[in-house]
Amino acid sequence: MNDPHRFGPVLTDFDLHLFGEGTQLRAQDKLGAHAMTIDGTAGVHFATWAPNADRVSVIGDFNGWDGRVHVMRPLASSGVWELFVPDARDGEKYKFEIRTKRGEILKKSDPYGVAFEVPPLSASIICDLAGYEWRDREWMAWRASRGAWLDRPMAVYEVHLGSWARVPEEGNRFLTYRELAHRLVPYVKDLGFTHVELLPVMEHPFSGSWGYQVLGFFAPTSRFGAPHDFKFFVDACHQAGLGVILDWVPGHFPKDEHGLARFDGTELYEHADPRQGEHPDWGTLVFNYGRHEVRNFLLSNALFWLSEYHVDGLRVDAVASMLYLDYSRKDGEWIPNRFGGRENLEAIAFLQQLNSLTHGEHPGTITAAEESTAWPGVSRPVHLGGLGFTYKWNMGWMHDILQYVHEDPVHRRWHHQLVTFSALYMHTENFILPFSHDEIVHGKGSLLDKIPGDVWQKYATLRTLFGYMYGHPGKKLLFMGSELGPWREWDHDRSLDWHLLDDPAHAALRRYLQDLNRLYQNEPALHQVDFEGAGFQWIDCNDSENSVVSIARFARDRRDAVVMVFNFTPVARAEYRIGVPETGFYAELLNSDSADYGGGNVGNLGGVDTAPIAAHGFEQSLRLTVPPLGCLFLKRR
Repeated sequence: MNDPHRFGPVLTDFDLHLFGEGTQLRAQDKLGAHAMTIDGTAGVHFATWAPNADRVSVIGDFNGWDGRVHVMRPLASSGVWELFVPDARDGEKYKFEIRTKRGEILKKSDPYGVAFEVPPLSASIICDLAGYEWRDREWMAWRASRGAWLDRPMAVYEVHLGSWARVPEEGNRFLTYRELAHRLVPYVKDLGFTHVELLPVMEHPFSGSWGYQVLGFFAPTSRFGAPHDFKFFVDACHQAGLGVILDWVPGHFPKDEHGLARFDGTELYEHADPRQGEHPDWGTLVFNYGRHEVRNFLLSNALFWLSEYHVDGLRVDAVASMLYLDYSRKDGEWIPNRFGGRENLEAIAFLQQLNSLTHGEHPGTITAAEESTAWPGVSRPVHLGGLGFTYKWNMGWMHDILQYVHEDPVHRRWHHQLVTFSALYMHTENFILPFSHDEIVHGKGSLLDKIPGDVWQKYATLRTLFGYMYGHPGKKLLFMGSELGPWREWDHDRSLDWHLLDDPAHAALRRYLQDLNRLYQNEPALHQVDFEGAGFQWIDCNDSENSVVSIARFARDRRDAVVMVFNFTPVARAEYRIGVPETGFYAELLNSDSADYGGGNVGNLGGVDTAPIAAHGFEQSLRLTVPPLGCLFLKRR
């Protein structure tokens, strides 16, 4: 009665045509496991792509994991196999058993699986994603009407969910998605950030990869709960007014036997030639972007997270490794493109299509490229010849400024260009300024530990570093725990050092960052014109002798200027004169040396009047006391 072969094919010729030509952008609706009722019989429809397999079966809890029971049917020459299995139910585990042309038996997780067992177990789980009642309608409508945040404040709190906090009373277990919704979301909101960015939450077998070696591209990791629990987390963010950005990894995937590698016994998702198909740095495999079905998989996946889980953006990992065929390869270890060049033409076309689709189908969402080279036009629209990302991480600025504060203050005068060089290119892309997880691991030390000097100098310099980040054009990104000022590197296997907040110095740093975020959001000059020259002006970038720089930032129409001064030496600068654009009283909006932040209260008693003394090209100027290793934000009242 329940012979599955009595049911005809579910997928149509048109479905297969779209999949074969690379235009099936909802591939997850056709492949994978989907509960349905056919002719009054309830069951689950399974489909997978394995064009070179000799036989494909679906195995699982519903058939005793016996590959002889539910042998799937091939659909013409599409390479797709499918079968409707009566009585298979939500929550049951399954895999695809593939017999290769060479007689090997492979047991593979579902590439389109939406839920998985908790690693190291690796079976896919039948899961109906429907039924969650979203409560973020107001956020979603607002997002679509407001564009991509280019002229709005955007301060991102980067999070690794497994190590933000743990539950030591219960074996140091992870917090669940729902617990994180109740604890992480209000914490980030209170700090004044506008977004959370999650290190990859897609299912991955190895926790030590931090999520960057993904196998379950369509599934939030089961380490923290079920798919509906992750929806609850995103929903909670939106209800609190926080955007959600996901790290997304279309550049490579690991070689685990149950995953995508040699899925049907041949190189299917990856390239056959190791000069194209393997990453020498990471021991992972490179997607074959020139293959229609692979582009279907990746593009469908990107759109899936934006639609099914309401996420607000994707940060695309390791873009440089995708763009260059010779990335980390020596001569003879890579294959030139058809023009003899080193550019990966298929990857370029894929990224352009990705950005056109995500921006076109989900207005108000963003994409951000982790791209570390001088590739032109990363954030230029596709129709103007660019890659089409909304933003690009400014890796050059990040490396320069961290190198600068690593120098002893007495030597910084010789490295002044590390502070000022970014002005030469700051408006060539839509930049995000990142102090990410990558800068505080693998022996690099914590931000506080990178800075020379005694404890007072370390804290003061870190406050000024954060101040310079918030004063510099570009959106902001800080890795979790930066607000605590930890002394040691991040460890993915343990919680952040929350006990540090019992120390007044660490609590004061958190309070400082909180006030920086509020200032950043409240002052249009600090965020409204990030990507045009009209929003930025050096007052003095040449005072290398004193290691001081001063800047004016402007809102639209050159209004509401905020003036900033940054002193990177432990010597207070008394009677320090800077020109300013308008006459009047300039109030101190923020002084990093305030006693509230652990400083020594060196400053200007709340503000100072201009004097009719020309300086730095302005007709009026301020005579300031600039605190040691400190920064001032001032505005005319």
